[in-house]
Amino acid sequence: MYAWLVVNAFLESDKFQQLFAWLVQAAKKQGCTLEIKTNAQLLPELADGKLYKLEQPQFVIFWDKDIRLARLLEKLGLRLFNCADSIEACDDKARTYLELLSYGIRMPKTVIAPKTFRIDGYPKLDFLPEVERVLGYPMVLKECYGSFGQQVWLVHSYAELLECLQGIKNRPFLFQEYIASSAGQDIRIQMVGKRAAAAMRRFNQNDFRANITNGGSMEPYELDEAQLAMARQVMEILKLDFAGIDILFGEHGEPVLCEANSNAHFVNIWKCTGVNAAEEIVRYCMDASAGEQVRV
Repeated sequence: MYAWLVVNAFLESDKFQQLFAWLVQAAKKQGCTLEIKTNAQLLPELADGKLYKLEQPQFVIFWDKDIRLARLLEKLGLRLFNCADSIEACDDKARTYLELLSYGIRMPKTVIAPKTFRIDGYPKLDFLPEVERVLGYPMVLKECYGSFGQQVWLVHSYAELLECLQGIKNRPFLFQEYIASSAGQDIRIQMVGKRAAAAMRRFNQNDFRANITNGGSMEPYELDEAQLAMARQVMEILKLDFAGIDILFGEHGEPVLCEANSNAHFVNIWKCTGVNAAEEIVRYCMDASAGEQVRV
């Protein structure tokens, strides 16, 4: 079996290179040649909308957020894991919220920030008192595009809110309810299809964000039925093949969705649980592309 691993040409850190190598090794172990292709390499070669210069893969693991390339590959008839719509829905936190809103999934109360065309941000802020009334303080500000807990702030006052807005300028973002019962902790679930391959609790006593990148710690976690049901529902609604689903702890222990990550890094969850998600992801993609019933 021959497949592509599509990655971003401009992410060259050791963290990303290790992840890509694990996927390639997992494929080789299962009898699949997984060739790395970058977005910068593929886009010029596909300028005429044909694949004749390239060996056609049986499937593509699309480990990038270059949505235009993902859609182009789908136009050419290639099967992408994850598909362009799923990646786009996860990449934009406002889009994730909107996609899930009508399905009864508990999420923090959210106000999508109004769009401004001014490069320097909002020329007037008369909408902020209503945001304050709806959410109160502290509240969370999240840029719609961001990873590893970056571009997320906890603000406690109008002065702190203004300071954040001055830094965000005209980039899209959300105002969100602060889930105090989950301060500094969450659950990361590595989902592959309908199956929870592994789960860990992340926690940080020095930061409201639990991300390991921000200095958090981790421990294996046994999911309850409600948490697993929420993760499965999010996977189904967003049509995800694999993802990292982050869940907060509500006031009474009920699950509250934080976000869905279509290209979730899995090295930390391996360190925590011993589960190599690369092997599970590749197996799932091979089974699905071969037309077999996916193992769950």
